[in-house]
Amino acid sequence: MSNQYVYRKAGRPKPSRPGAVLLLFVIILAGLAVYGIFAPKRETSDLENRRLAQMPAFSAEGLLDGSWAEDFASYLQDQMPFRDGWINAESAVNNLLFGKVEESNILLGKDGWMFTRLFTVSSSTQDQLQRNLNAVTEFASRYPGRVTFLLAPSASVIYPEMLPLGAPMVDENTMLDEIFATVGSAAEVIDLRQTFTDAKDQYLYFKTDHHWTPQGAYLAYEQFCQRKGLTPFDCSAHESVTIPDFYGTHYSAARRWNVQPDSITYYPLDNPMTVYQIDSEAQYTPLYTEPMINTEKFATRDKYAAFLDGNNGYSVIEGNGEGSILVVKDSYANSFVPYLTENYAKIGVVDLRNFNYGLDSTIEAEGYDQILVLYNFQTFIADNRVVYINRPTTLETQAE
Repeated sequence: MSNQYVYRKAGRPKPSRPGAVLLLFVIILAGLAVYGIFAPKRETSDLENRRLAQMPAFSAEGLLDGSWAEDFASYLQDQMPFRDGWINAESAVNNLLFGKVEESNILLGKDGWMFTRLFTVSSSTQDQLQRNLNAVTEFASRYPGRVTFLLAPSASVIYPEMLPLGAPMVDENTMLDEIFATVGSAAEVIDLRQTFTDAKDQYLYFKTDHHWTPQGAYLAYEQFCQRKGLTPFDCSAHESVTIPDFYGTHYSAARRWNVQPDSITYYPLDNPMTVYQIDSEAQYTPLYTEPMINTEKFATRDKYAAFLDGNNGYSVIEGNGEGSILVVKDSYANSFVPYLTENYAKIGVVDLRNFNYGLDSTIEAEGYDQILVLYNFQTFIADNRVVYINRPTTLETQAE
């Protein structure tokens, strides 16, 4: 009687065949390798919002100094077959098996929330914050009664209960108190914390992105109108459009495996926006005029960039109201500015990250009545371009 018969007779399993398992594993690896060789190479990753490494050009020098091997390793990693699926699988394993609540400086909170990790503020950031406060305060002092300062709190301040348990976030509330006290000596400040906390059941921040939603921006805009004695944009008089499946910057960094996509609701206003080339101080050449919401970008990964068509250095929007206002901003203002068309005839928009001059000459030449400085907390404390708001004009610099 053969051994094979004995195993079957007794109902016991056949002896294991490690050679067959190893062969199957080799076949899978070989298949992936062949697929990786012939599959089209991707230039960018929409989900990660970055360019992917390409096959490096071979050189003897690069081989000897090790740079070619490093570039080739990056190429293999970025062009791995089914890369997105592997990343999602790794995220699921880290979260479910190891309880990991942080990925690429993004905190994975409750109910699908994702937050920017901010546990400490470095001494260099503290120094930059002080420079920014000095610049904004000095700037506002030159325009008494004309400057409003609006600093949006982080989502973690409004929804602390959604943070991972015990996450040691910096004391943003204390920092905001100090910031508002300093700038408030020269400008009117708008503190949104209580307003947002009272309305936290509304859709104020994206869960997958670092921005507030257009609804959150509207709530901030209402507070601005209340301070200025303006009648707010009437949402009930306009038909809104909702764009689904928005995966923001937090998701691009963390790739949360069980992500719930956000949606973007906006009002398709037809006010024209002219984007300018900045030739020199207060000297601009029109590049193009387009709607202030570029709907084509709603079909891309970076859907939030549809508002104001991104972060242009200087642009001007034609509004339906009276007077003029200059908005000095980061990207939080992009979904806020469209509402201002209800109240002003001319809205200038400056993003100092793409604007290399002081503002005094532009304010004088363009005749802006009001100035709104609008940032979010985390950008404002660290952005080394904020100080440009107080940069001397060219003539002043030359005189010195």
